[in-house]
Amino acid sequence: MQDLSDLGDLSAALQGGRLDSCLERLYGDCSGGVAAGRDRLDRLVGEFRQRFGPAGPAALFSTPGRTEIGGNHTDHQNGCVLAGSVNLDIIAVARPNGLPEVRLESDGYPGSVISLKNLVPDPADFNDSRALVRGIVRRFRELGHQAGGFDVCMTSNVLKGSGLSSSAAFEVMVGTIVNHLFAGGQASPLDIAIIGRYAENVFFGKPCGLMDQAACAMGGVSFIDFKDVDNPLVRKVSVDLREAGYALCIIDSGADHADLTDHYSSIPGEMGAVAALFGKSVLRDVDKAAILRELPAVRAKLGDRAILRALHFYGDNDRVPRQADALAERNLPAFFSMVKESGASSHMYLQNIFPAGDGRHQEVGLVLALADEILAGRGAFRVHGGGFAGTVQAFVPLALLDEFRSRMEVVFGAGSCHVLSIRDVGTTRIA
Repeated sequence: MQDLSDLGDLSAALQGGRLDSCLERLYGDCSGGVAAGRDRLDRLVGEFRQRFGPAGPAALFSTPGRTEIGGNHTDHQNGCVLAGSVNLDIIAVARPNGLPEVRLESDGYPGSVISLKNLVPDPADFNDSRALVRGIVRRFRELGHQAGGFDVCMTSNVLKGSGLSSSAAFEVMVGTIVNHLFAGGQASPLDIAIIGRYAENVFFGKPCGLMDQAACAMGGVSFIDFKDVDNPLVRKVSVDLREAGYALCIIDSGADHADLTDHYSSIPGEMGAVAALFGKSVLRDVDKAAILRELPAVRAKLGDRAILRALHFYGDNDRVPRQADALAERNLPAFFSMVKESGASSHMYLQNIFPAGDGRHQEVGLVLALADEILAGRGAFRVHGGGFAGTVQAFVPLALLDEFRSRMEVVFGAGSCHVLSIRDVGTTRIA
């Protein structure tokens, strides 16, 4: 167990500004900056003291949300992605409790007591965040660490349903806490991401890829190649959008997210079905030319949409490394051109702009149309994340930002246009 601090000492360090250099790296570009981050953390320390008492040392943690910059629905086919950590985060105060249970308090949710006595997957617990905690502790134990119970208070400003991966940030936060309380901080950020994916796949029952967890864990902008999914290639890409004169915006379409599971799962399902016709489990292992040669047979067995979605994968997977290179070379015109190409491919081939059915509700499509109207060839925009009823990502010239946000919020509601920045620090222990 790494050295921990008394709760009173943590408050004194926050109030006395002794953690400001760390907070500057986390919150320097946020509204309110260091002062707001300091107050938010100090309030959480107070809540922890009220809930769990003052006795015993504890630690402070922060885990960012993430934004998908390149590669829409490519990771689950062992493809490439370009993702970045953002300046919204989950913060937590935690300490070991010596019990075979985790006692979890999180803003907006009832408190949970999660038993660690029988750490086996149970389908009855699928889709329950408590199962994620149990899976993460189980995996640390399998890796040889004496992971035990702990008390934790969390609060988050990572927007739910925004494509910023609040669930992955939660997994990475829990993994970071266990890593520092029980594993001496030995696990790397990528190790923690892989442990989070294990918990989501095995204990939560969701066959997700690794992009969300990796982006929350790593910090900054990362090119990630999942060809070897258990040992992904990660390359950091240095980029400062604000210095280049652009803001990163995420626009919430306000669409209803209910009953979309089948729509989301149809994408990896259809891509996987195409791969299976060629004896493979993912499209990354199938030659695109082979599919084109066998189009009549593939159409007869799977229909046209599966082919179109496969073609999207190949196009977007090819774009991602070129997008990373363009950013590294500060070639924003080339990067923006490929962002638009990706968005067009998602619309035409992947078809994740709106669910099939009631054509009167096409909120994401309307956000895209309004972004096109306002930007008028400047910057770039695309569907973000899973799609169907989610969010749109836009790179907006700073000189146009106020107008862009105002016009979006007139249509989609106050607070629907979120102005973000890339956070260089991934999941971290603050003190």
